Amino acid sequence: MSYYLGIDGGGSKTTCAVGDETALLATVTTGPSNIIRVGEPRARESLHEAISQACAAAHIDPAQITQACIGVAGAAREEVSGAVRKIVADLIPGKIEVVGDMEIAMEAAFGEGPGVIVIAGTGSIAYGRDAQGRTARAGGWGFAVSDEGSAHWIGRAAVAGLLRAIDDGEIADRSMAETTPFFRALRETWNVRSIDELVSKSNSNPDFAALFPAVLAAADAGDAVAPRVLALAGAKLAHLAGIVARRLFDATDASSASLAIAGGVFRHAATVRESFQSAICEEHPGVQLNRQVEPVHGALQHARKTGCER
Repeated sequence: MSYYLGIDGGGSKTTCAVGDETALLATVTTGPSNIIRVGEPRARESLHEAISQACAAAHIDPAQITQACIGVAGAAREEVSGAVRKIVADLIPGKIEVVGDMEIAMEAAFGEGPGVIVIAGTGSIAYGRDAQGRTARAGGWGFAVSDEGSAHWIGRAAVAGLLRAIDDGEIADRSMAETTPFFRALRETWNVRSIDELVSKSNSNPDFAALFPAVLAAADAGDAVAPRVLALAGAKLAHLAGIVARRLFDATDASSASLAIAGGVFRHAATVRESFQSAICEEHPGVQLNRQVEPVHGALQHARKTGCER
């Protein structure tokens, strides 16, 4: 019996799946493992926990894993893929392949076929492949300059939107801003008690992605700014999808291309999904929005496929 392992290593969480040739045996979720965002020690802790817990749940030893596939952002950089491979090799003696997170998402959505996948988690990217195997991407250049529509982008845009609402007079003054649903929600997340503290925190390189649940809670509570930010996030992600579709397919094919989505932003934010679908349908009326996929299933399938080719 051969056993395979797939990992989707993200900036907020790590998902690990273990299976044999045909069945999924166990799936677990641990902390973040994006080395770029959380550093190697934290990534090591999360990856080791994920592998150990998933194998324990599947009632096997990590040493029994024949092939592993780990999908992470930045895998094209040797310093990232090499570090991840070394961490995983501490527990798994079998063959280990480190690939981009968009590659395992594509595998989960389309196998080896054509299509466009849009991922929106801590970061974001659109990635696609045509029938001839050509690929294209848009976005995903990192949270400081890109990652439109991601959890990081949403958190930052919501803070900026609140401050802009004060400047524009939509919110009368700072004291009124401190009573808004969004400020009340982020007070618990960032432990800030005033607009001045919020401004100071915002300019100290904070974790804006951690504010994503606060934005969702504020939108549900009737906040004025949060829904606009979530709707704009969906439109931004649709724009990325359109760029990839136009680069890979001609005008007719781009309007009927297969499209899939992945990531926690899509999973948890209905407003983002609705805005995304509305923008896609307006620009490409015939697009086939297949479903939301779990990239870890693509990682596991890739491990199986590569293992069988050995």
